[in-house]
Amino acid sequence: MSFEQIALFSLFALVFVFLLWGRFRYDLVAFCALLIALLLGLVPKEEAFSGFGHPATVIVALVLVVSKGLINSGAIDSVTRHLVRPDRSLPGHIGLMGGMGGLLSGFMNNVAALALLMPVDIQAAKRAKRAVGLTLMPLAFATILGGLFTLIGTPPNIIIAAFREEALGTPFSMFDFAPVGLVCAVFGIGFIALIGWRLIPGIRASGEDDQSRFEIENYIAELRVPEGSKAIGNTIADLDDAAEEADAALIGLVRNGKRRPGRARLEEIRAGDFLVVDAKPDAIDRLRGVLALEYAGEERHAKATSGGMSLIEVVVPRDARIDGRSALSLGLLYRQGVTLLGVSRQGRAFRDRVRKLPIKAGDVLLLLGPSDRLTDVTQWLGCLPLAERGFGVTQRSQALPAALIFAGAIALASFGLVYLPVALACVAVIYVVLNIVPLRDVYQQVEWPVVVLLGSMIPLGSALEQAGGTGLIASGLLRLADGYSAPVVLVLLMVVTMTLSDVLNNTATTVIAAPTALEIAESLNVNPDAFLMGVAIAASCAFLTPIGHKNNTLIMGPGGYGFGDYWRMGLPLEVIVIGTAVPAILVFWPL
Repeated sequence: MSFEQIALFSLFALVFVFLLWGRFRYDLVAFCALLIALLLGLVPKEEAFSGFGHPATVIVALVLVVSKGLINSGAIDSVTRHLVRPDRSLPGHIGLMGGMGGLLSGFMNNVAALALLMPVDIQAAKRAKRAVGLTLMPLAFATILGGLFTLIGTPPNIIIAAFREEALGTPFSMFDFAPVGLVCAVFGIGFIALIGWRLIPGIRASGEDDQSRFEIENYIAELRVPEGSKAIGNTIADLDDAAEEADAALIGLVRNGKRRPGRARLEEIRAGDFLVVDAKPDAIDRLRGVLALEYAGEERHAKATSGGMSLIEVVVPRDARIDGRSALSLGLLYRQGVTLLGVSRQGRAFRDRVRKLPIKAGDVLLLLGPSDRLTDVTQWLGCLPLAERGFGVTQRSQALPAALIFAGAIALASFGLVYLPVALACVAVIYVVLNIVPLRDVYQQVEWPVVVLLGSMIPLGSALEQAGGTGLIASGLLRLADGYSAPVVLVLLMVVTMTLSDVLNNTATTVIAAPTALEIAESLNVNPDAFLMGVAIAASCAFLTPIGHKNNTLIMGPGGYGFGDYWRMGLPLEVIVIGTAVPAILVFWPL
């Protein structure tokens, strides 16, 4: 191997190691890798930041803005709420929600589609008195599958289309992915609705109510002991009966900013102490009233608002503003006037102060603040609410115009009359002019870590291809499948791509797998579109782990899932995807 090949493979290996480690966010890892490649001369300086102007990067950013406009207009919300009924059978409910989620994901960001439907699904589960864990994982998987059938449905499709334009002269069009993607989505969602949900561990096949397994766990919260509180002069042990009556548990004491050790249960409580509580939101509030305690920052809240105080439960997705940071480091109370009252982390305990605790993706947060500020602060944090509410006032009068504008742009792009990035940019501008997406919110909707990741990885992927690195990977796969037919090689490529996507970002996986697929197709002298389509499908379908796709992470806390719960439904689903995708590819994109 040449120096360039060795250096680039080493650099990509480091990127993969850091992505698996998860200590640093993936955009920082990718950008540092790009800088190292530039310093080593592996990427020409003229191409240093070419990835940030790449059509794939622009489309990903614009799709997020357009998705926000469709949500704000109420074009989707009213339909979903009229169709969901608590008396529908569980397979019927999963099939309906999965079908809606899949359809929405084809035309908007699939994380946004899940964010729109997840509160609806949670409320439906509560009304039907069934475990929310029965339906959240099926919904998340369905929204991932739905992104397969259009160009804008998922980032791997966008990257594959742009790569085809560079390599072969023309990109895939909007619905070129539909024949194969729809087959995979229909069979996948059908499996999820009829069989898949029964494979979720701890759930009875009958679908009986089992809220205890998958309801949101208790929060760990802190309540301040003010002057005059009934807790003063007592020990925590003395207050056990009062706490039990409020359905709460007192598990610790904070004094002078430090969590006291286990013997704190026998220490006399003083004014200014904080009691550490393990309870649900209503129980926390009951205990506050019984013992005359205060929420942290309550006095500040009382001065800052005339519209009353509210509690809201939100879930933390990957790469939210608060992901990896604490409420204290963000200045949540002092900058935004909102208190992080409690944290639920799949039932796991922690000894950090609540406000100092580094928040992780999948955590569920209990926020306290002015009623008129909570939705804005939730959006600022990058979190998603678990109630049936959006991030602002839905402009239902704009629903029809928003839908028609978007449909018109998609039609023009599909017929090749307008370049897709230009069509989406026009939709975004019109949404801003009509105030469907307020101008102040436009930049907040763009997922900048993904933009940086794409902008950094695209030049690295091009450098690896130009150095012959992807040819070496292709040769290795061909040697592994020596003597087998092209369809078998296609299956092997999809399995490798899907496995990488389960543990790495699907964008990074696609950047490497796309040129490798082209090299393999050229070596076998077969239609390259078949192998590119296989990579697009495989890179998007990450169902084995909560880190494989953002939607998987998003449901972990609200659904009460463990890390090892995903593969039980995810593994057979991945087998079904490959088993249906390969025959469909051979039919619609013959070798």
